[in-house]
Amino acid sequence: MGAPESNVPLSAPAALPAYSYEHEGDRQFATTLARGLEVLRCFTPLEPMLGNKEISVRTGLPKPTVSRLTYTLTKLGYLRHNMRLGKYQLGSAVLSIGYPLLASMSARQVARPHMKDLADHANASVSMGIRDRLNVVFVESCRSASGTPSLPDIGTSVPIAQASVGRAFLAACTPAEREAVLNQMKVKEPEMHRKYRAQIDKSLQEIRERGFCVSYGDLRREIHAVGVPMRRTVDGEIVAFNCSIPAFMLKKGQIEDDIGPRLVQMVRNIEAALGMH
Repeated sequence: MGAPESNVPLSAPAALPAYSYEHEGDRQFATTLARGLEVLRCFTPLEPMLGNKEISVRTGLPKPTVSRLTYTLTKLGYLRHNMRLGKYQLGSAVLSIGYPLLASMSARQVARPHMKDLADHANASVSMGIRDRLNVVFVESCRSASGTPSLPDIGTSVPIAQASVGRAFLAACTPAEREAVLNQMKVKEPEMHRKYRAQIDKSLQEIRERGFCVSYGDLRREIHAVGVPMRRTVDGEIVAFNCSIPAFMLKKGQIEDDIGPRLVQMVRNIEAALGMH
């Protein structure tokens, strides 16, 4: 995964929150609400517990503001306060908010058996993702019984630029949508854009030609992956799938000749089951 906000050293200068310039002058924009959500986004699997000072550095917000926000979020159940360590972690209310989204996505239930079949065939992990800012977050993930246990789970977030599933997402966008995402990337993640733009263009071409794109260790050196976009759902949500497998488990040509075409067929089968034509 790309470097999360939680990896920013405490000595780093505070950056302005992402919304501070995007929504400047927008009188309808609730800045306090946005600040509270930015606080929640600071927590990661690598650093699930943070103090007010750490949150202040990650969000660019003053410590007194952060203290009020963490106090309020704790009272509402979105954060839990560890008195002994003096730090916060996400509370159960966060999960309660996310569950209705997962439960309402009928595509997850339809896709799950197809994903499991491919995961078992390839001894791999097969995941389904949707966009979250400049990332793709997995909303379903299946792995083979003999697969690597550390491969993605529901809620894992990967950079659009760096991951095959992210490039597959871009392929499903309209040209205008794709340009907007790439422009955001150029402004907010210029190094990521510079490093992976050529690979993004190559992946888009691969999907046009054969329906899938391949990543040879772009996200994690030891993992190769294939990405395939799904046609847009009725509500307009863009969904993409990937199949990732440790490189040492692959035979020569297997990812291009077998796993890629199988992932394309899997997605077409899911579309058919959902009545998408």
